[in-house]
Amino acid sequence: MVLKLALAGALALAHRRRTANEVAVPAPFIGASNEHLVKDLVSSPIEPSWILSGSPEARVAYHSNATDKCACTAMWDCTAGSFRWFFGEDETVVILEGDVFVIAEDGTQKLLKAGDVGYFKAGTWATWKVERYVRKIAFMRQPLDLPVSLFYRIRRRIIRKLKGRRTAL
Repeated sequence: MVLKLALAGALALAHRRRTANEVAVPAPFIGASNEHLVKDLVSSPIEPSWILSGSPEARVAYHSNATDKCACTAMWDCTAGSFRWFFGEDETVVILEGDVFVIAEDGTQKLLKAGDVGYFKAGTWATWKVERYVRKIAFMRQPLDLPVSLFYRIRRRIIRKLKGRRTAL
């Protein structure tokens, strides 16, 4: 484990030494109106083998991506239908319009409607039943392996302590 942490630290330092020309500097703020994102929605077909009933049509518009490519924010919508969905990343959703009945792998059932928030763990499946239409904002993040995550949490805590800030892991 110590070797893994040392390797992760070396990779992090090597990454920090890249020049500004090698890494695009992200905008410090990206804002978009609901209407703007709706105009940018493009077809994003659901895997046909996942569709259980109906002919759901999905669309997506990407809002922003993290510099490390491990997180992004998008708007997604879908017409009526029932389908299974695989969450390859941790995903937090905020329902903007319409509703969806969700059945998680463990049998948990929940109707998510406008204003509701839901979280789906990476590597899980859920069944989505869209009666008419649903539109959501999705915050997706690739989870880090525990040793890497622990390394960054400890590193962040040390840096904040050195700067005089107190924070919990």
